[in-house]
Amino acid sequence: MTTIEQNARTVQSRIKAAAERCGRTAEDILLVAVTKTRDAETVNTVLRCGISHFGENKVQEAGQKLPFITEPYEGFHFIGHLQTNKVKALLKLNPSLIHSVDSLHLAREISARTEGYGRTQDILLQVNTSGEESKSGCEPSDLPLLAKEVSQLPHLAIKGLMTIGRLSDRAEDSRQDFKLLKHLAEELEKLQLPGLDMKWLSMGMTGDFEIAIEESANLVRIGSAIFGERHYDR
Repeated sequence: MTTIEQNARTVQSRIKAAAERCGRTAEDILLVAVTKTRDAETVNTVLRCGISHFGENKVQEAGQKLPFITEPYEGFHFIGHLQTNKVKALLKLNPSLIHSVDSLHLAREISARTEGYGRTQDILLQVNTSGEESKSGCEPSDLPLLAKEVSQLPHLAIKGLMTIGRLSDRAEDSRQDFKLLKHLAEELEKLQLPGLDMKWLSMGMTGDFEIAIEESANLVRIGSAIFGERHYDR
């Protein structure tokens, strides 16, 4: 068994334990392997470990890698900061979920570009719950209006929210960020906006995914714990 296979099993076991601590099951949690900087064969290795979703941060890197991924998978996620001038190239790759929509301007571009494919693009709205200037994401107070405006755009479906926990050596410090995202999701559900479905709470990475699961995450993005410490999650 390779190191990656061993690491993947360990991560899956930790997810199962965290879920059970709060009355859930491992099946309730979607694990997305963060595969940026890794070659296609490494991605294939992960997919053979029973992880069927992977996430990329850069459009150009994803485009170079995807043609060489030969193992079957269920979802390719785009989880990095997305510039409007990269939207056209990203949509050609048919991402199952774009996690990082944080402005009406970006949402409009995705909607307009998606029209040509005759499909609906699933997205998450990214929120800066930690208040750190280094983080992308809309302000929590701006989320209701952003959700209302994006929900009116054709060819898009809001499937939940995404956040990145604060940068800290203590996983516990991110708990308040995750609590806030859960609260925001509950408030959005009350608005009953058309085309909005709070299916996913995408939060938690290598350093804090167990805390995130305890605070209702059902999608975690993990790279370092699977691939090694030189790899960074998103």
